[in-house]
Amino acid sequence: MPALSTVRTAFARARDAVLPPRSVFAHCDIPCGIYDPHEAQIAALTVLRMDQLIAEAVRPPTEAKPEEQSAYIAKLARYSAVKESHAERVKHEVRVIWGDYVTADHLKQHPVLGELVFKIFKQASKARQSTALTDAQELLSLVQQFAETFWLTKGAKTRRQPSLQRSGGDIVVPVPA
Repeated sequence: MPALSTVRTAFARARDAVLPPRSVFAHCDIPCGIYDPHEAQIAALTVLRMDQLIAEAVRPPTEAKPEEQSAYIAKLARYSAVKESHAERVKHEVRVIWGDYVTADHLKQHPVLGELVFKIFKQASKARQSTALTDAQELLSLVQQFAETFWLTKGAKTRRQPSLQRSGGDIVVPVPA
């Protein structure tokens, strides 16, 4: 007679063959209490930087060699792909904080928070679709406002400091009490 653990293993394998387990992704959902809007700010700065690089890219003249034309197109494609993934990253990072951290009490204390999150989602989509620097700058501004509000929910004051990134812009950081 097979051991009970062998029977359980065989049953689990048969069940998984019929109903394969789904992959799931989460921040942690324990909840761990470790949330920080820093990643959203870095992603917003990246969106801004990619739009800057797109604006700075020099289109080769029409008589340029095909490899020069291809290099230009490839460069724009890479900048666009990175920009789009980081705009989505902004939305993901804000969504995790919104869904896992923000409480009804936070919304009572900071009634602008719900509308701010909505604006970030919409602006991140707009920044994905556009190469206008103003769209990327507006996304960064909204994410900075979100970071300031987030830290207020934890009772922390904030300050803006230069990001020291090539895109420029500030990063909102908590100030130790």
